[in-house]
Amino acid sequence: MANSSFAARMVADGPATLAPPSFEGMGWLVILNMGVMTIAFLGGAMVVAKLVGDWVRHRQTDPWPSPAAIYRLVGILFATGITIRCGAEALALWGWDPRDPTSTAFYLTLKRFLDPIAVMFGLSGLATYVLSEPGMIEQQRKDPWPINMWLAWSMVKRMLWLGGLTFIAAIGVVSTR
Repeated sequence: MANSSFAARMVADGPATLAPPSFEGMGWLVILNMGVMTIAFLGGAMVVAKLVGDWVRHRQTDPWPSPAAIYRLVGILFATGITIRCGAEALALWGWDPRDPTSTAFYLTLKRFLDPIAVMFGLSGLATYVLSEPGMIEQQRKDPWPINMWLAWSMVKRMLWLGGLTFIAAIGVVSTR
């Protein structure tokens, strides 16, 4: 835990800013980052939960390596990477408090540990996409049909409402720090 105490000393010895020093003087940028990172975390978590649930529910009709199973896996990998990366950043921004350098340092250190994990999920999603793309295109060309993109509109609406409420909360937090 030597690194944790070192990080805590760095925060305690640094400027007592209302947000990480790179944001100082730009409250609107803090609000934007807090809001976007929180929305991305929550939206990504919702997508992961839905896709994992669908995968389990349809495992008999969509076995590996069916196009549906591959499509879900790509979505799960990308959404997990976004969820981890943006969740760690949101935690660091919401938890920033120079009066509590130990907690602030913990959040910042945790973010640095989670970043490579998030990138690995993203790269795994990218690799799965690249590997499956030729076969998926070939399969999709066999029997073309229009896709109804609006079937999940209710989930997108919930995400948009959550996003709006998150920005209101971010404005409140930054305004009252």
